[in-house]
Amino acid sequence: MITAIDTNVLVALWDRNDTLNSAAQAALDAAFARGKLVISGAVFAELLAFPRRTETFLDEFLKDTGIAVEWTTDESVWRVAGKAFQRYANRRRKKSVGGPRRILADFLIGAHALEKSYSLLTLDDGIYRAAFPKLQIVKV
Repeated sequence: MITAIDTNVLVALWDRNDTLNSAAQAALDAAFARGKLVISGAVFAELLAFPRRTETFLDEFLKDTGIAVEWTTDESVWRVAGKAFQRYANRRRKKSVGGPRRILADFLIGAHALEKSYSLLTLDDGIYRAAFPKLQIVKV
């Protein structure tokens, strides 16, 4: 089984002060025991935006942990992400939904996992359950 990892799981892992740090570590260990771990290019890009994260740091971290980056994004992923993002935007406009506003990267991450038939390891299952009901989600 292949597990795609959401950005927030790795951020929690890196932040020793995060209350979810040990839960993120345990979830990653369990996912690794089940099979291969991957991130999409969108996750790599989001991780690079965090303080003190360089390409060298990320490359070494991914190599050391055995997490692969899937750089290629097929047309089907873009289409599924675009449709899910469209539905989300329509819901927000109609309901004036509160809470954090989502960005396209969230939908690319979910569509990548769904289209590749991977499970998705995340701290935030709400957005993915709403946008991708058929996606197998593993919540930290």
